[in-house]
Amino acid sequence: MKLSVRLFSTALLLLLVLLAPEMEMVAEARTCESQSHKFKGTCISKSNCAHVCQTEGFPDGHCRGFRRRCFCSKNC
Repeated sequence: MKLSVRLFSTALLLLLVLLAPEMEMVAEARTCESQSHKFKGTCISKSNCAHVCQTEGFPDGHCRGFRRRCFCSKNC
């Protein structure tokens, strides 16, 4: 009985070691958004919004909502 428990434990450990490289733990960063203070008018172009957001210190921006406002985003 003890031999079968040890054999099972060894086999389980070996299986976990072999599968460990394929199992990746990925933690997604939260994204913080803020409405642009410098963008004027209706947001139609994502690239224009992103460019204005870059001048405000954000890496990206996108148009959002019914009123089509420019929102700047960054990982926080």
